[in-house]
Amino acid sequence: MTDEALVIRAQLGEREALAELLARWRVPVWTYVRRMLDADRADDVSQEIWLAVVRGLPRLREPGRFTPWLFTIARRSITERLRAEYAQAEKVLLAGDSTVQDPADAMVDRAALVSALSALPVLEREILVLFYLEDLPVDECAHICQIPAGTVKSRLNRARRLLREHLEEKGYRP
Repeated sequence: MTDEALVIRAQLGEREALAELLARWRVPVWTYVRRMLDADRADDVSQEIWLAVVRGLPRLREPGRFTPWLFTIARRSITERLRAEYAQAEKVLLAGDSTVQDPADAMVDRAALVSALSALPVLEREILVLFYLEDLPVDECAHICQIPAGTVKSRLNRARRLLREHLEEKGYRP
């Protein structure tokens, strides 16, 4: 069954359809959030995303656009979390924010990639994650980020260059 059909059924009050949508998209959404945040924050933000989906699904006018709508909610939730954390860090002005690496990242190449991704500016990292890791086309990335497709392409270009430079600095050659 298509996402569009499941959305329509869920909008009509079928809990099974909503459960199937959740089951189908839970891992991709968590993975996207995890690539932008650490694992602990990804769990919290994912729950916030699904609450927003359940609340907003009855108002979704174009059920066929469920995927970009879902990732737009995810993006906003991530942005809100980061803004809140940055504001808190600014107020506290303690020793600094230490990024906790996921202990499951045992492989050196994966750790280098995760480190390189986290070193990228948020806007470029977001585009890389959406385009390459979530396999979304440029137009959907543009819709999710609310930017023109040309801006998506330029951010992708800049993100690839920054990623390459960071990996080369660390001694990884393509």
